[in-house]
Amino acid sequence: MSVRESEFELPKDIERYLAMLSKIYVKENRKQLQEIIVNSQVKIHEGMSYDRWNGGTYGHALHLIVPEALYLDIVNQRGGIQKQIREDLEKVHNVQNEFIEEVFLEVETAEDQDWRKESGLLLDAKRVISPDTASRIWVNKEHYRLFLSHKAEFKEGAAELKERLLVYGISSFVAHEDIHPAKEWQDEIENALFSMNALVALMTERFHDSDWTDQEVGAAFVRGVPIIPVNLGKVPYGFIGKFQALSCSWDMVAKEIVKILLEKDRNPMMNTYINAVQNCDSYAHGNTLSEILPCINELNDQQVNNLISAFNENQQVSDSFGFSGKFSSLYGDGLAYHLKRLTGRTYGLSELGKIEVVS
Repeated sequence: MSVRESEFELPKDIERYLAMLSKIYVKENRKQLQEIIVNSQVKIHEGMSYDRWNGGTYGHALHLIVPEALYLDIVNQRGGIQKQIREDLEKVHNVQNEFIEEVFLEVETAEDQDWRKESGLLLDAKRVISPDTASRIWVNKEHYRLFLSHKAEFKEGAAELKERLLVYGISSFVAHEDIHPAKEWQDEIENALFSMNALVALMTERFHDSDWTDQEVGAAFVRGVPIIPVNLGKVPYGFIGKFQALSCSWDMVAKEIVKILLEKDRNPMMNTYINAVQNCDSYAHGNTLSEILPCINELNDQQVNNLISAFNENQQVSDSFGFSGKFSSLYGDGLAYHLKRLTGRTYGLSELGKIEVVS
């Protein structure tokens, strides 16, 4: 931060000396010390001490206020770190009759400065979403969290898509449905944006006219979560112009979103899908979930075991045509076939109808 105008020279130039010190720490590979000064907000207690020696000498106290996460990492070493930074600053500056008498590390949020950003070490500000808030916004903590960005006139379509995605274990946030009357709507939307796993932009013709849709997409872009544009009359533009829009019949949108998430965010979506299979509650539900099997391109050992357990322990899964492989011409080849395709091992059904490894 900029230090206020001062009658002293050292406080006025403290940012320049900290920047120099940052470069020295890079050269000497002292990353922790560099991280502290890069992420610090600076305050100075000027003229903390005075000595008549040499025409008058003034000592200043330097307060380095760092983010909480960083402070907690260094709190047990604070005394030594404060002393080291003070000694190093004294080597850097050449202001006569002034010196840094004490360095104090404290807790607060740092402000951005150009040289801090360029260091590559500046900690990102992150919104912390409490478990209670998350459970209010999302249906189930085991579900994948999907933000549906849409224009108000498409609220019925967004609500319909939300229900279809729930079949696959995906909890969707639709503003007009999910914001409780007692909550400030903007605050609740921000909570959803900062706790989502991915965003789907339902790009109707007037999507760009909204005051909020572009900001919602921007939040997803900044956070680096998967973004899936669905072309419903509007071609992707701006931040999402680089993403190919999903174009398919409305009835297929939910399934296609799941397929894309299995590519873009494989493990979280795969684990969500397996959880949905484990909790399958009807043959029809099982048949719908089985349509995703051909879209799976990779499974780790734990995921293979979990799918087999879901099949063996849930009769709604094992008796569904899609997972059992019965009537494959209509319902697909079944779980055993796809496990062989993905693992190279051969699976079959025991006398009790359980999947087991054959070879």
